[in-house]
Amino acid sequence: MSFLGRQSIVAALTVNALRPLRGRRGGFGSFVTGFVFNETAPQVLALTALDAAAHLTRERRRGFRARAGLALAGASALGLAHMVRQSQRAEQVLEDALEEGLGVDRVEELDQVPDPADLATRVRHLARPFDFRDEAVRVISDVPYTDAGRRGHLDIYLPAGKDRIEGAPVLLQVHGGAWVYGTKEKQGRPLMNRMAAQGWNCVAINYRLSPRDPWPAHVVDVKRAVAWVREHIASYGGDPDYLAITGGSAGGHLAALTALTPGDPAFQPGFEDADTSVQAAVPFYGVYDFAGSTGLANAISMRDAFLGPRVMQTTWADSPDVYEAASPILRITEDAPDFFVVHGELDSLVSVDQARMFVAELRRTSRRSVTYAELPGAQHAFEVFHSIRSEHAVDAVDRWLTWHWNAWRRGLDADAGRDRLSRTSDARGA
Repeated sequence: MSFLGRQSIVAALTVNALRPLRGRRGGFGSFVTGFVFNETAPQVLALTALDAAAHLTRERRRGFRARAGLALAGASALGLAHMVRQSQRAEQVLEDALEEGLGVDRVEELDQVPDPADLATRVRHLARPFDFRDEAVRVISDVPYTDAGRRGHLDIYLPAGKDRIEGAPVLLQVHGGAWVYGTKEKQGRPLMNRMAAQGWNCVAINYRLSPRDPWPAHVVDVKRAVAWVREHIASYGGDPDYLAITGGSAGGHLAALTALTPGDPAFQPGFEDADTSVQAAVPFYGVYDFAGSTGLANAISMRDAFLGPRVMQTTWADSPDVYEAASPILRITEDAPDFFVVHGELDSLVSVDQARMFVAELRRTSRRSVTYAELPGAQHAFEVFHSIRSEHAVDAVDRWLTWHWNAWRRGLDADAGRDRLSRTSDARGA
């Protein structure tokens, strides 16, 4: 391919990343061609500069095609540099979100200065963005938690090279894929590796998918996974009493819905008495409105054009209660757990307005903390592999989860202290 042809493609992809199409027709195509390109902007910028330099040294520099190719390369470089700056801005946006959600005093307790090893790891991640091997982590693969075959298997991520751990906090990862595809091995790896290396038990699950299995099979399986963790995770060193849940896209929807519906018998057929509560939820770019109750065009279009025929296998007109029950934004109560919601500003699949309205309702209704980070320039699925932006997101979620785990343990200690004082007072009164 000619230099002009290559630079024409790069220029088109740069424009798409900066100004992605929205809506049912263009949004998916814009996402597919944009999210990897967006997150690899530093690498593409370097390749563009090298390509232009090579062209200048070995090709004649006169003529329309040469000038046009160089002009496109220059324009693309400016756009790519802007994308890199937006990725770097995520660090401050996430820091501001933590301060707003938790308070300055709490955030100051978690400040960590990266040491040279941390910086070396980041450089390695950017050099090999799709390499998820981590010597600090070991994985126990394909543990069955239901009888659904591969769709009922889970993986457990544990710290490697350590003696048996006890009482570790647990993070449950729910993959995305529009409720119709996806596997446990393909998403959430940067975050799970980070947390497992620091001593957490991380559990990544498969679940049944549509159209073979219509709604609510998906959330039923997530609930079964929560119940499995409560019953079995102690055998792997985890604390069955502390469970956080995360996921992206469809996984973000399922994580949020699971967090908001503990013990809902409609989602727990045959295991109604199981404890399916979670202590914290971290949904990434989730879908929060199945019913179109927000009035957002994005939500209504998704409901009628995709969710109805492919996932729910019933229409909104015939079963509005089914759609409403599946909508996290309609299931918020004052007892909702702590939430950290993360969404990309330029998400072309799930409008960022869904996240904004979901967070507003959480803050209006819930008694617990609500943290929200809206990342500038970010598309859907921005954290599925290593990038500048995903590294900052993983850093922030790591800090938030660490804060939450420590706060939860302090709460247990405080409760135990109050119980001891109460028993002492009762004994003295007797």
